[in-house]
Amino acid sequence: MQAIVNHLIQLQELLMIKDEQKVLGGTEHLQRMDASILTMKNELRGDVRLTFDRLQKKDFLVIVPVSDGICAACGLRLPISLVQQVRMCKEIQACPSCARMLFAPEVRPKRIPGRVRRTDPPKVGISRFTSHSLMIPKLEAVDKEGAIKELAFKMETEGFVDKAGKLVEEALRREAIISTAVSHGVAFPHVRGIEGGGLTLALGMSQKGIQFDGDNNLSKLIFFMVIPIAASAFYLKLLSGLTEALMKPEARKALLAEKDDPEKLWKALVKVTRSTIK
Repeated sequence: MQAIVNHLIQLQELLMIKDEQKVLGGTEHLQRMDASILTMKNELRGDVRLTFDRLQKKDFLVIVPVSDGICAACGLRLPISLVQQVRMCKEIQACPSCARMLFAPEVRPKRIPGRVRRTDPPKVGISRFTSHSLMIPKLEAVDKEGAIKELAFKMETEGFVDKAGKLVEEALRREAIISTAVSHGVAFPHVRGIEGGGLTLALGMSQKGIQFDGDNNLSKLIFFMVIPIAASAFYLKLLSGLTEALMKPEARKALLAEKDDPEKLWKALVKVTRSTIK
């Protein structure tokens, strides 16, 4: 049964990547991805495929982890007996509230919720997901793995996540499916399914550029994101807003000009995304 669960998780990830490609305009990959999705669906046991298709019509999250005894999608605290059945993995179990299929995740990195003081002003726009402490105006890295590692460990150092090394592994595994590099020298490496907290974004810049795909295109603006299950739907909205903002040459120029001061880079990011990320 564990093999079926792993298959479902991989299928769901492929469907999410397809949605990413639609947002980013990567239409050249869609036909190949559709073929892979159909093949994976056909390999499922009949009753499992019917359940998957039924759930997928309602929401793109079909199978979700149990985190600390709670359904990661709807937040229901599950009966102990059900949690034990999920861990035993003899049959696929469903959440009594949202009906999504459940699985027991391996040890994964966690998003550490930041402390908010009552005196702090409410955050708006992209400032809800990032901080000046997560800006790296001058990446030391010269390759994709190094850039992701630098950004992931920045998140850990600043107290936003744990297990940065594991984040790097999962981000590179995601890159191996389809590169997250897009046009205009931008890349969006990310890790999905992080437990706890909210969606978090770090930005690193390389004036020379770093190769993220096999087409010799260099990425100068690298946005690294960790995405909890509950924030998966909003991630696509954030990705769309960033893409729309960065299509403008003046927006990219404004960011690349702030190559010395993390706080000025953060303020520039907030400004150029003000109209596209609410």
